[in-house]
Amino acid sequence: MITTFYPPYNFGGDGIFVHRLSNELAQRGHRVEVIHCIDAYRLLSGHEPSQNYDHHPNVMVHGLKSRFGFLSPLATQQTGFPLFKSAQIRRILDKGFDVIHYHNISLVGGPKILEYGDGIKLYTMHDYWLVCPTHVLFRYNRAPCTKPHCFLCSLVCKQPPQGWRYSGLLKSAVRRVDAFIAPCSFAKERHQQMGLKAPIVLLPHFVSGMERQLPLSEQYQGGSSGEPYFLFVGRLEKLKGLQTLIPVFRNYPRANLLIAGKGNYETRLRQLAQGSPHIRFLGHLSHQEIQSLCRQAVALIVPSINFEVNPPLVIKEAFSQRTPVVVRDLGGMSEVIVESGGGCLYNTDEELIAAMDRLVADSSHRNELGLNGYLAYKQKWTAEVHLQQYFTLIQEVSKKREGRTFWKETNPHPV
Repeated sequence: MITTFYPPYNFGGDGIFVHRLSNELAQRGHRVEVIHCIDAYRLLSGHEPSQNYDHHPNVMVHGLKSRFGFLSPLATQQTGFPLFKSAQIRRILDKGFDVIHYHNISLVGGPKILEYGDGIKLYTMHDYWLVCPTHVLFRYNRAPCTKPHCFLCSLVCKQPPQGWRYSGLLKSAVRRVDAFIAPCSFAKERHQQMGLKAPIVLLPHFVSGMERQLPLSEQYQGGSSGEPYFLFVGRLEKLKGLQTLIPVFRNYPRANLLIAGKGNYETRLRQLAQGSPHIRFLGHLSHQEIQSLCRQAVALIVPSINFEVNPPLVIKEAFSQRTPVVVRDLGGMSEVIVESGGGCLYNTDEELIAAMDRLVADSSHRNELGLNGYLAYKQKWTAEVHLQQYFTLIQEVSKKREGRTFWKETNPHPV
């Protein structure tokens, strides 16, 4: 596994997913090695992580550091090469891996790292880095990007323009990847529309270790154990859209809004919510704490205002707890709701309020949507379902490589 961010040196869902995938593979007997960039995390966070993550004994983690510190990821961002970490990466990959799985590689190696190593090469699209310098298709940090203005947008978003994007480096490097993995149909289509000429397969992300059978006392009680609340979970950034929820809940007396997460937009969000008795910021919470909150929430609300390349993992985590989800009808997020029947879509504040009113007033409706989401989770988004498709993909790729034999799941080799 090669990724810029990996727990605990991690900000969002991409690193969490790589951690889960690595450990699920390790639990099934495979040996997994992870390469990530500690310098990149320190550059963007300014501090050391406080949370610890456990790893299966079959997982070996290589947290790369350079004597040049933050200059290393900056050089990669500008040149598209892992200039100061190339030797470290090559030494690890020279061990010989059956599969090299790339994730967020923007600061750990840039496009050039796609040429390193042998073995079957997969790339999971956690963002739009392949087609967008800012990764998120959020033009001028204001609205979803429908017509690119990349150079000016990079300046507005305070990201140095990347000269290598105007060369043939990326086009050449992507040819070394056997298959690109899109977590939703929208992301696949969007990359193709924006010119990515590469094989793209659809393989949704999974959640694991979140489900458990609930005693009756812990199941949703329709707010009888306290004031009803809706839940937001995620990074506190502008593109996540929480600023659109706060004005609604300032004038919504029927339920509270609980907010779990941290981020660089938090100060502004707290200012917007100041003085409201219906809005509470909870800070960073563990997965166990989020489980408990999901269980008793009326619903999870996902108000993102950008084209999410991957429906947030917390949607499926809510489904694993039989909790419905209210989602802005935008991009790939809508797919999860349509596929599962586990929630509601909205476009306007009026539609959002109408959905919330019904969920608060009718616990049977709430529970029906939650059950729909749970059944879809069991059918589509467990680790077992994902890994079955994952190994099928690897076998299909291996068959296309003439004269090459490949391991079976019952005969584990390094990943």
